[in-house]
Amino acid sequence: MQNKLIIKRAQESDTHIILEFIKKLAEYEKLSNEVTATTEQLRVTLFAEDSNTHCLIGYYNERPVCFALYFFNYSTFLGKRGMYLEDLFVLTEMRGKGFGKQMLIVLAQIASENDCGRFEWSVLDWNKPAIDFYDSLGAKPNSGWTVYRLDEKAIKKLLTENKEIIKDGL
Repeated sequence: MQNKLIIKRAQESDTHIILEFIKKLAEYEKLSNEVTATTEQLRVTLFAEDSNTHCLIGYYNERPVCFALYFFNYSTFLGKRGMYLEDLFVLTEMRGKGFGKQMLIVLAQIASENDCGRFEWSVLDWNKPAIDFYDSLGAKPNSGWTVYRLDEKAIKKLLTENKEIIKDGL
């Protein structure tokens, strides 16, 4: 029986595990009603040959207890790749064992190996335990910036209202 966290890159056969973590994260964030992802969507989008999205799963005593989903972006100011952590979640009953820190260290190593100039993520402003944890690692909030989002409905509305701008494609 193992007694430490084993971190593995997610495989296509892990989509059901990933979706369960996404649902548990949404429940923790009180956003369960926003999860529409399916295992099939995850399989197609995460594991496509050209996917820029990656997932790690942490196992404790052979049980999946945490996950991290990240992707690479680009910083024009740095002229380098960046890495964005979309989600990091540790099962509630497994917190306090250092698993989140281990995941972030592995992610920092991946960022370093990929010559990333930045490793960023967002945290809900009410999530004091996560904020305190990130502060303890030396991470700093990016003050002065507000995250904006167009959801799928807003994207469609923007395109519908501006059809004259859309030409024959790029």
